[in-house]
Amino acid sequence: MQYKAATVDEYIVQLPEERQVLVKKLRKLANDKLRKGFEETTYYNMPASALPHATYPDGYYCDPIIPLQFLNIALQNNFMAVYRTGCYAGVALIEWFKNEYPKHIKTKIDIGKSCIRFKKMKTIPYEPLGQFFSKVTVAAWIARYKSVIKKQ
Repeated sequence: MQYKAATVDEYIVQLPEERQVLVKKLRKLANDKLRKGFEETTYYNMPASALPHATYPDGYYCDPIIPLQFLNIALQNNFMAVYRTGCYAGVALIEWFKNEYPKHIKTKIDIGKSCIRFKKMKTIPYEPLGQFFSKVTVAAWIARYKSVIKKQ
């Protein structure tokens, strides 16, 4: 599903009511748990959290006008996705989540290179997601991002 939205609120009001609840809950979780310095924004018309240019002036290497992304939330046709670009940058964090997930949810984890997909939206594991969101500081994200980008 593609929604046109300049703000997170614009994105949310376009969703079916039952899905608005899920996105609002994930939005609140991200805003509550992400470390100080990450800011809510939109990226490709979806809710996002990023480092503003005031914190990381270089922006995203593919398009420096875009702030350095960290987290995105998107509703697709058959699933909810949490895109965590930090997954690209570090194996330890994603391995932690893979190990934590079955302690909260009995279904098999559906995880890609940079996203976690939830097909059964009633079983989104909010507690470990909150922990997952809070594990990276701004300084650690910048350092890891730079180390990965310089290798390319």
